[in-house]
Amino acid sequence: MNTERNDAPAASNFIRNIIDDDNRTGKWGQRVETRFPPEPNGYLHIGHAKSICLNFGVARSYGGVCHLRFDDTNPEKESVEYVDSIIESVRWLGFEWTKDGNEQLYFASDYYDKLYEFAELLIQRGKAYVDSQSAEEMRANRGSATEVGTPSRFRERSVEENLDLFRRMKAGEFKEGEHVLRAKIDMSAPNFNMRDPVIYRIRFAHHYRTGDTWCVYPMYDYTHCISDALENITHSLCTLEFEDHRPLYDWILNELAEAGIFTRPLPQQIEFSRLNLTYAITSKRKLLQLVSEGHVDGWDDPRLPTIVGVRRRGFTPESIQLFCERIGITKVDSWIDMSVFEGALRDDLDAKAPRTAAVLDPVKLIIDNFPEGVTEPCSAPVHPHHPERGVREFPISRELWIERDDYNETPPKGYFRLFPGNKVRLRYGYVIECIGADKDENGNVVAVHCNYFPDSKSGTEGANNYKVKGNIHWVSVAAACPAEVRIYDRLFKEAQPDAGGRDFLEALNPDSKRVVNAYLEQGAQDALPEQRYQFERHGYFVADRVDSKPGKPVFNRIVSLRDSWGKPA
Repeated sequence: MNTERNDAPAASNFIRNIIDDDNRTGKWGQRVETRFPPEPNGYLHIGHAKSICLNFGVARSYGGVCHLRFDDTNPEKESVEYVDSIIESVRWLGFEWTKDGNEQLYFASDYYDKLYEFAELLIQRGKAYVDSQSAEEMRANRGSATEVGTPSRFRERSVEENLDLFRRMKAGEFKEGEHVLRAKIDMSAPNFNMRDPVIYRIRFAHHYRTGDTWCVYPMYDYTHCISDALENITHSLCTLEFEDHRPLYDWILNELAEAGIFTRPLPQQIEFSRLNLTYAITSKRKLLQLVSEGHVDGWDDPRLPTIVGVRRRGFTPESIQLFCERIGITKVDSWIDMSVFEGALRDDLDAKAPRTAAVLDPVKLIIDNFPEGVTEPCSAPVHPHHPERGVREFPISRELWIERDDYNETPPKGYFRLFPGNKVRLRYGYVIECIGADKDENGNVVAVHCNYFPDSKSGTEGANNYKVKGNIHWVSVAAACPAEVRIYDRLFKEAQPDAGGRDFLEALNPDSKRVVNAYLEQGAQDALPEQRYQFERHGYFVADRVDSKPGKPVFNRIVSLRDSWGKPA
């Protein structure tokens, strides 16, 4: 699948300006290498998609490469399942990580030996020490925004003692939490990240790649910058929450450069605003809670903002790329309304999706004066704006399925559909006149009756003799394709469901999923998984990639035809 967008030049932003300046000065010799470094402890979400499109998109537009690197330094929460899902998601979005035919796929765990070696080097240079304070003591001694930190009583241990303790930590001689390795920087620094941060801790945990080889694991801030340098990354793009971590990133690399490990120029960390999307939750912890407590149907539930979720919902890679282009790259955090996300999808699907008819809340329409057992062919364009895509054929017969709300015995003002005595056109078919309805013992309509005008068929000369205001869609009972259709809506009924620290579960939308038994125009029964249509009048739908089978389709509503969220019906 080729999802690269070439319809417009890449929009300028401050990151591209930095790269352009670097290229002008020859800082990297015109080389651009970025990286996307997810932790394999969960499924990617739409916020990651912004980073993916930025990192891979920037590298591609400058003729460079983006590395896919797994930051797997937290063994308790990581697994092959998440690695495989991330790889599949990035590829589905349309990106690859090859350079000169070589795959640029990396794991931080591949660098464990180097990371440990460099930690010993920092100890030898007096830039790191083993701290034996309890976690409570460390927190208390860290200080506050108005008070400097208090140096640990173990801060001045000798190099020899620190090396001995660190090697014994690695050998598994101590319990978890008994010792940590800290960088020796400045306990009075205004930036808390520089107050002797922990760079190694003891964890007796099985790692999904290295097994039980290690019982000391490096921290993210220590690992990430070194991984960038080992891979010769030029521009390390990350979200704004890491802005305060940049001094530590630079400190570690500078210290190792001074020790002769790395040469300058060193990788440059650049921060951009993260994606905050309304009516969605992107916290991994809260997403896990939604899944584990059964509020949704798994990580790929179409209501979730996970990449696997929006894919199953029916979003396209191109629509996500278009969305990321539209919201742009800035240094200012802001909220993006869900309607912008959905709008990009509509704009992408409108030109692509073939049209078909569907009745989601069916009631029978009987054309009393239409011959029994007879069908007549009708046709409609596959796509109204692309005649070259041809026409679709379907029959009209005496009994049809129509939408229940297309009949109203006592219609309100401005209602132009079926009521006794009113004429409407069956879309692509005949003009009919409603003559009444059959009801059950509870007063519910079970069938609507009408007569048709044989000289009124769409596309014939006689059709121009009839002027009607209503136009309804339908499918023939005899040729209809029965299908399960899942009507998905926003998972939350409030724009910021966890604002102010409140329980986000209280904002769940009870109507976010509705399942109906529908009837579709013939042809839809053969839909392949992930095949998308516009159901005329209803919106865009996709054959579910998991449950739908040719001959027994299951469709998900991707999005309605227009944004009507929160607006009067």
